[in-house]
Amino acid sequence: MNEPPEIRNLPTNDPEVKKSLVHTIGVACIWPSILDRIAFFSDWNRATRAIAVCLKFKDMFVQRCVKKPRNVSAKHDLRLNFKDYLPVRVVDIQRAKLEIVRLAQRDAFQKEYKLLSSAAAMPQSKDLNQSRSKVLPRQSSIFKLDPYVDGKGIIRVGGRLSNSQYALSEKHPVILPRKGHVTNLVLRHCHERVKHQGRGMTVNEIRANGFWILGCSSAVSYMISRCLTCRKLRGSLQDQKMANLPSDRVEPAPPFTYSGVDYFGPFYIREGRKELKRYGVLFTCLSCRGVHLETANSLDTSSFINALRRFLSVRGPVRILRSDRGTNFVGAEHELKDALSEMDVEQVKHFLVNEGCDFQFQMNVPSACLMGGIWERQIRSVRSILSALMLQNGSQLDDEALRTFMCEAAAIVNSRPLSVSSLNDPNSAEPITPNHLLTCKSKVILPPPGNFQRTDLYSRKRWRRIQYLANEFWNRWRKEYLHNLQIRPKWVSARRNLCVGDIVMITDENLPRGEWRLGRVSEVFPSNDGLVRKVKVLVGEPALDDKGKRKRDFSFLERPVHKLVLLQETE
Repeated sequence: MNEPPEIRNLPTNDPEVKKSLVHTIGVACIWPSILDRIAFFSDWNRATRAIAVCLKFKDMFVQRCVKKPRNVSAKHDLRLNFKDYLPVRVVDIQRAKLEIVRLAQRDAFQKEYKLLSSAAAMPQSKDLNQSRSKVLPRQSSIFKLDPYVDGKGIIRVGGRLSNSQYALSEKHPVILPRKGHVTNLVLRHCHERVKHQGRGMTVNEIRANGFWILGCSSAVSYMISRCLTCRKLRGSLQDQKMANLPSDRVEPAPPFTYSGVDYFGPFYIREGRKELKRYGVLFTCLSCRGVHLETANSLDTSSFINALRRFLSVRGPVRILRSDRGTNFVGAEHELKDALSEMDVEQVKHFLVNEGCDFQFQMNVPSACLMGGIWERQIRSVRSILSALMLQNGSQLDDEALRTFMCEAAAIVNSRPLSVSSLNDPNSAEPITPNHLLTCKSKVILPPPGNFQRTDLYSRKRWRRIQYLANEFWNRWRKEYLHNLQIRPKWVSARRNLCVGDIVMITDENLPRGEWRLGRVSEVFPSNDGLVRKVKVLVGEPALDDKGKRKRDFSFLERPVHKLVLLQETE
């Protein structure tokens, strides 16, 4: 007889023994609730219809099981005959709405529902309002509504209209929480029924449908602010905190060292029997706010170069020349926009370098007229003066009369005071004007070295007298004018920065709002303070291919944020 083998206990640290690992995986099957399934719907009617269909199938199953008890031999008899299915009726829709509302209330008002249900089961006292007030704590969000649970398990508003002859939904509307997907579906449904009107009409529609939403006014306002259709129809333009002034506007410098240029006009002159167009070219100093006016025969590149050469010959070299991109001009806006967009900027830069003017030619973002407000305001003043001069001297001008009027307008604008704080004080000094500095400009960029005292005013050396007057102007400029630029008159708070992927609508003053183009932000350009004030937008433009079929072409546009309407934020 064979003996069983001896079983030996192996040591745990034996390297010959292979360790075995056993992995167990537990799978918990969690069925989603009806509220979780309703979250997949974005329309109230579709959600209620889907729940109504489910309830009808539930009733058919229950009826089938009651009619034929379940057993093994009759298993095939439990199958539903879909020919007996009836379409969804109005009664089924109303039942589905109550079922959805009941689930939403039990999820949002669990404690209140238990207290009100237990109070409804108890014998009612004579004073019904007093018994209700003892059920709910005063900290409850629905305490002031005097709520109660009806026979179908729905929490309704008690209110003061019990003695009225109106329908139950008007006397005792259904209570819904402030937040939740069901509440959002009801809000959006009522807002669409009033055709995307304002907050008041939407709130009235919600009340008429028998719903009482907590914080309804603020909920409707928030929903309207997120509505894509309302943003397209009435959405406000984007804005951003006003940027800090550049260094070329807050640092003392000789006149027109930092300049801006813009076109305005046109003006019509007579040459014999012909009527010709002439345009004004305004150069403004960014520091002292002085202006220099030239005339241009056309809007092409060569005409602008000639005007720029005349300006540099009279006012001397400049360091930075700023300008718009030709989409916002005073006067003939459309003509100036098309003409200036055809201007060859590279040719202008090449000319400036060849003339020994090695400076920066900086152009603002297209359609950013607010970024060039310093010269737009000067153009308004010049046009006002020219209108008065033409009214006084007649409208039949020639080239010589127009140039004379330009010089007179520049002299008047340059004689305006830069600060008005001491105008009513007879003992104060004369207000500083750009003309106080323009007559004593040095030909060099930087002032000559040395300290200039008041005694230099009586010096025989004229250059010392001029330099003293210039220093006196900048001292008063710093004390009387510079501090007026400190306060932001508007756009004082920072807004949300546009991000890559945001859907925006580009404004166009030449088209109605319904035809504005849509685009997607593809690139942002943050400023030094981290705020985005200009972006690059990807827009689609319909075009035709070689076979004449319609295709989709894409282009990139740079725009300031105040020319965009935000439609949808990126996730």
